[in-house]
Amino acid sequence: MNTFHLTDIYIYPIKSLGGIRLNEAMLEDKGLRYDRRWMLVDQDGTFITQRKYHQLSLLQVHIKEDKLFVQHKEDEKLEISFSLTEDTGERIAVTVWDDTSVGLEVSRTVSSWFSAYLQFEVKLVRMVDDEKIYVDPRYAANGEIKSFSDGYPCLIIGQSSLDGLNEKLDEPVKMNRFRPNLVFSGGAAHVEDQFKNFYLGDVLFSAVKPCARCVLITVNQETGKKGNEPLRTLATYRTQNNKIMFGQNLLHEGAGLIQVGDELRVQEWKTNA
Repeated sequence: MNTFHLTDIYIYPIKSLGGIRLNEAMLEDKGLRYDRRWMLVDQDGTFITQRKYHQLSLLQVHIKEDKLFVQHKEDEKLEISFSLTEDTGERIAVTVWDDTSVGLEVSRTVSSWFSAYLQFEVKLVRMVDDEKIYVDPRYAANGEIKSFSDGYPCLIIGQSSLDGLNEKLDEPVKMNRFRPNLVFSGGAAHVEDQFKNFYLGDVLFSAVKPCARCVLITVNQETGKKGNEPLRTLATYRTQNNKIMFGQNLLHEGAGLIQVGDELRVQEWKTNA
């Protein structure tokens, strides 16, 4: 019988910027601690992402000693940092797809730095601690909440799924194209599609919806350049209802510490109709 183990944990503190690999992370109501708690917005409060601004992929994020650092991957002198709790106190109405909420601008200086980088005016906002953005009620069982993520608190992908994809590609791609929170070993490609619920540590997760993929996965996270793959190849074998699926969106019950090496203990499998 297959055994599954957690091999990678990732957080993306600033939405659509580079992620951080962790050995352990605290799972909170909104998802992993610090995951997508900040994001860039335009003057209308609409979120900014790599889908249009591929150069965001070249900005790497680090957290150290209660500060968040942003540094360009190809120019280390291009960097800025700020306190994890820094904000101006000004509440700004913000939008992520159909979700509306409020954010706090971190500082005028930080917003100006990002505006200069993108060459148009943006603001970096931090999520208000007591703000609640609810998951789509069609899939949420208990009024679950999330951060500034696209739709769900966490995303999981099996390493076998990426390996299977790379066997079909002329040039393999890295897992960072897909921006998962959790990666696990074991099982066949896309075995995560069959998970209904499972434990990591003391936290119960439910796989509630396949993740529909977009052009973001065609952006090389090391160069910032966009191509046709792997979206084109995935379309040949991972299309459902005219959407290309890769990975599973998760909800969870409770809070707790999860660690690389934890066994993923499947409690219930989905039954095919």
